[in-house]
Amino acid sequence: MGAFLMFEITPSIKIDERELEIDFIRASGPGGQNVNKVATAAQLRFDVRASSLPEEVKARLIHLASKRMTSEGVLLIEAKRFRTQEQNREDALQRFIELVRKSLVKPKVRKKTKPTAAAKEERLKEKKRKGEIKRLRNRPFDME
Repeated sequence: MGAFLMFEITPSIKIDERELEIDFIRASGPGGQNVNKVATAAQLRFDVRASSLPEEVKARLIHLASKRMTSEGVLLIEAKRFRTQEQNREDALQRFIELVRKSLVKPKVRKKTKPTAAAKEERLKEKKRKGEIKRLRNRPFDME
């Protein structure tokens, strides 16, 4: 039995190729008769919930790839840009690795801030000015 590949996401995180399932399906779109008989599109499946990734990374990956997730928690990536299986397989793997790398980055925590006194004052001045402009648009009041 041959050795299994490990896809390196970062030096500390690697994914065993056994966690990935790559099938080839027929691609849609142009390609003439070839498109009807050759399964060149690659479909990568990765069970996020059963994977070896850390829990917080799994959660971010599920959030990032929400449209590409099945209800069972399987990430589905289809690659059909190229006309050969090998190129589409590589494309699917690269897109998968990129997505996992994005999910490793912790989002910045948003800190609530309050507007400064000067900013509040400026806003109120602008409101007064706009109100005055609108008031002047009204018809003049008849004195008769």
